Amino acid sequence: MAASTKIFSLEGKGLKLDTAEDLEPHIAALRALDDVEEVRLLGNTLGIGACKLLGEVLATKQTLRVANFADIFTGRLLSEIPEALKGLLTPIINLPKLNTINLNDNAFGYNLRNELVDFLSQHVPLQHLYLNNNGLGPHAGSAVADALVELHAKKEEARKRGQEVPDLETVICGRNRLESGSMASWAKAFKLNNKVREIRMVQNGIRQEGIEQLLRDGLSHAKELRVLDLQDNTFTVSGAKALAEVLPNWTELVELGVSDSLLKAKGGLLVADALAHGYNKKLEVLKLQYNEINSAGVKALYDAVRGSLPALKRLELNGNQFSEDDKSIAALQELFEERKEKFGGDIVHEDEWGLDELDDLEEEEEEEEEEEEEEEEEEESEAESEEEQEKDDVEAKVAEKEAAEAKEKAMDDLSKKLEKTSI
Repeated sequence: MAASTKIFSLEGKGLKLDTAEDLEPHIAALRALDDVEEVRLLGNTLGIGACKLLGEVLATKQTLRVANFADIFTGRLLSEIPEALKGLLTPIINLPKLNTINLNDNAFGYNLRNELVDFLSQHVPLQHLYLNNNGLGPHAGSAVADALVELHAKKEEARKRGQEVPDLETVICGRNRLESGSMASWAKAFKLNNKVREIRMVQNGIRQEGIEQLLRDGLSHAKELRVLDLQDNTFTVSGAKALAEVLPNWTELVELGVSDSLLKAKGGLLVADALAHGYNKKLEVLKLQYNEINSAGVKALYDAVRGSLPALKRLELNGNQFSEDDKSIAALQELFEERKEKFGGDIVHEDEWGLDELDDLEEEEEEEEEEEEEEEEEEESEAESEEEQEKDDVEAKVAEKEAAEAKEKAMDDLSKKLEKTSI
């Protein structure tokens, strides 16, 4: 297939372009391409002068839709990247059709938050944002999320002026150490930008309290979500419970990734039971590796797949705690084979169907499960005790009030009798 004449690419050339003069010989084709729709600069390294010139040239390209600036600062000093990024982004902030920005694999960290925020909060056409592996940390991560909150307001203002404005549909922000501390901001961003369709926030060090906040306060509002990938964060049972609560909201969901998230045996059951309610009938891919899911969880998943997930064609379960000879595994394999035969079509990509390779399973650890159940029972018992105590306190207060009212009534009656006697 011939390359599109509307794409300008220097992808993967390994060029070191420090100054405007260094860049100039490589962009003659870009200058001549009046209807360019996509630029690909990834895999080169650009200095301040080169970025400023590139920004100036791109600012003239009113048809530009996609800007791929991934991995363009390798080997650059942290002190020069802010000015370089500003020189690149500021000139293109008003391009009317630029809906996709890819800044993956650039070492931004906390120092670049202002340059990112200035662009992300104001670029109304933004539809697809790729910010993966940028070393943001929780503070810069919060700033990016807050920028998306501001962006939503700007989009609404533009709509009131009669402009046709796209919704934010894609947010890729993985491997950024966002942690739980930034989840309040991200929850607010997704609550407002609730037409989002694809979210990938893998490997961010988000613990269960952050996961709960993100799911309950933010993603529960994203009713049009198609893809959610939160792999390699820490859910535990409490995070799994939050996921189970919000799953019914995502009737358009096609892919769910929560592998390596420490759901635990009970958490696996909670998710399986939620899926069994039948709200996620379009789900095609479910990733649940390395979550300590046991044979009971596998049985619950089989029941959900058979009865409530008619579109599911790929289920990843390696690294959990059950036997490869488990009856439910055999039943799942048979079920997926039937679906592949029926719906796979003429060309079948085998890795898109069935179960993954179960070559790293663990034995079911009953003792740990019993300890977990005992801890949960203790927590439930403590909660019940607190409820009983509160109930007792209320009843005591009611009884005390009734006694006081009875005593007051008796005194009134006695007073009336004395008045009659004296008469």
